[in-house]
Amino acid sequence: MIQALTFDFWDTIAVDDSDEPKRARLGLPPKSAERMRLFVDHITRRYPHITRHQAEEAYRQANARFQAEWREHHRTPGVHRRLSYAYEYLGLRPAPGRYAAFLREVNELAHAIETMEVRIAPDFAPHFHAVVVELSRHYVLGIISDTIHTNGRGIRHLLYQQGLLSYFRFFLFSDEVGVSKPSAQIFRRAALELGLPPALIAHVGDREQNDVLGPLSVGMRAILYTGIVDRGSHCTRAHAVCRDFRQLPSILQRMT
Repeated sequence: MIQALTFDFWDTIAVDDSDEPKRARLGLPPKSAERMRLFVDHITRRYPHITRHQAEEAYRQANARFQAEWREHHRTPGVHRRLSYAYEYLGLRPAPGRYAAFLREVNELAHAIETMEVRIAPDFAPHFHAVVVELSRHYVLGIISDTIHTNGRGIRHLLYQQGLLSYFRFFLFSDEVGVSKPSAQIFRRAALELGLPPALIAHVGDREQNDVLGPLSVGMRAILYTGIVDRGSHCTRAHAVCRDFRQLPSILQRMT
């Protein structure tokens, strides 16, 4: 009998990039453009010898390095680390005796980017709020999520805004634990933190590779959620497919 339930965040609990139309209606640029602008403005203001083109290329290179780490090594360095890649590309290092000031500078920029990411909230999955209240009465709930631009602190903030944070007992965000899905490590850690055999834990998410094959690799149950986007439910290896969160309580009751 299932005793604990973990959720992916993006395209499971919240609709990825659903804040972009809201930004457009407010006359704001897409987040990708705003990230670039924040970085380029910051660098060219503090280092006049660096051109905007050079700063833009440094940020692109940092993003490419991040993608390689995510795809090849199952790690998602946080915003601060990604910025350090761009600084390295530009050859920017702290002068002797200036390390603390240099660190404050990078922290200031990281904070600006992290704040921008959550300034406008995404939409949340239909019926999730009501269902999570019901589920919390019967199961221990947690979140296991990769963090690409919005870090674990930002996701907690979004959950708090929605009145959902208190329903979750634990959080495993890839920028905080140093490993991302579908690595078996992050799912094993969930079982250890819960103190439960993996077979008594079900994970809910939208991606076959990350949210189905990942938990299956350690013996957890896997539920593919398609209420936001269906990425191939016709050929899933999940124990069940959930197309509407209102179905989830009965799906869990049927799992033995």
